[in-house]
Amino acid sequence: MKQKILTFIIGTVFVLCVSQAQAGMFGPSEKTAQTKKCLDCHKTETPVITQQWGASKHYRGNVGCFECHNAEKNDKDAFKHYGEYISTIVSPKDCARCHQKEVSEFEDSHHSKGARILGSLDNRLAEVVEGNNQFVTPGFPEGNSSAAVNGCWQCHGSEVKVLSGGKLDPATWPNSGIGRINPDGSEGSCSACHSRHRFSVEQARNPENCGKCHMGPDHPQIEIYEESKHGIAFHANKDKMNMANEKWVLGEDYNAAPTCATCHMSATPDQDVTHDVGLRISWNNRPITSIRPEVSDAKMGLPGKDILWEERRANMKNVCLNCHNQSYVDNFYTQYDSLIELYNEKFAKPGKALMALAKPLLKPVVFGNKLDFIWFEIWHHEGRRARHGASMMGPDYTHWHGTYEVAKNFYTELIPELEELAEKYLHSNIEEKKAQAKKLQSKINEVLNSDDHKWYINKMDPAEMQKRKAAQKEFKERYSK
Repeated sequence: MKQKILTFIIGTVFVLCVSQAQAGMFGPSEKTAQTKKCLDCHKTETPVITQQWGASKHYRGNVGCFECHNAEKNDKDAFKHYGEYISTIVSPKDCARCHQKEVSEFEDSHHSKGARILGSLDNRLAEVVEGNNQFVTPGFPEGNSSAAVNGCWQCHGSEVKVLSGGKLDPATWPNSGIGRINPDGSEGSCSACHSRHRFSVEQARNPENCGKCHMGPDHPQIEIYEESKHGIAFHANKDKMNMANEKWVLGEDYNAAPTCATCHMSATPDQDVTHDVGLRISWNNRPITSIRPEVSDAKMGLPGKDILWEERRANMKNVCLNCHNQSYVDNFYTQYDSLIELYNEKFAKPGKALMALAKPLLKPVVFGNKLDFIWFEIWHHEGRRARHGASMMGPDYTHWHGTYEVAKNFYTELIPELEELAEKYLHSNIEEKKAQAKKLQSKINEVLNSDDHKWYINKMDPAEMQKRKAAQKEFKERYSK
């Protein structure tokens, strides 16, 4: 394991990092002999990397190549390089020698656990449904899926496999996935956000930095941000954002617009910067039904299990109130919560119950049935888009890419397929299948006859129907002149 407190003997012992509880962080008074030796070669061999490092705060602090890449002889990924033991990967454990607070917060977050998708439905899609085992490497002699390696793992993180001589298996490296599992046992990649080798805080604050992963059909946060008033304000006022400022406190250093970092991580006059991006989120919209974040933290064994959603919401409201008044913020959350309730109660819970009853009648292979894909896209793609859209004030993603798609596919795909499945087995010679089909049909009838869905079977309440007709008439009279 690399040294927790790195020292160099160059006539005098220079302490690279000290506890933040002490006077602060400082580096050597000059570049170390080891780093100078690295630079003699890398200025020619990798000039761009050297230039990027030269534009970083590390350069000004005399923290160079060796201070980050040095390794102990017994480290899994260590190799001898011109007389020194180094490793290619700089892990959060290495960064923690100077940035202990930031790494500790990150380790407590969902970001650091990103690679734990490896046994999920998403990964099964990439490895089995979309992929095969044709990608053979020394670390995966039985093969692996290129779809997972080039797709899922590049955002979520790979489990890096080390070959002889400290070389890294090509299926798992290069990789800057946010939850990368490193050879030293640490989880995460600081360079996922703080790109090497400049590690620009300005770049990390830009929305596009988050958009590498937070985009696409199942979690289009960057697209939602772009259509929101927040995103519009950012692009109109980017030159006023003061994003390279070290302190960067909302309301003190900038006021033109928020970025992803503003809301989820950066400082306010009352809150410090945090690298646990879940501490201001009051709904977890990843599962089939939205749940409170402390519930998901408990499932992952994270300390956030003890931080209730009310406290997290108060943290986010503290951000909002720098630009908006109390009524505005409270009413936004009332709107947001109502959308979560609508989605959960009208579509997610009934859909989940119906699919559970359908399962015994389906082929046992996951994603071996049309219904598997229909239901997966309803909650995993469309349902998430609706919920994320509401959370970030993106009306088009909430409605047209969200609740509209959920409703359309619920009524025109899911229900008809379930009805066909039930009808098929209601006439089965296998009593168990027939009994299960009756349960499924009964549940379909129960759902469709509920207040949320009875319009679909032409059973809308007469009073509601009259109300709709009156509204339509009034609309025509108002605008047909």
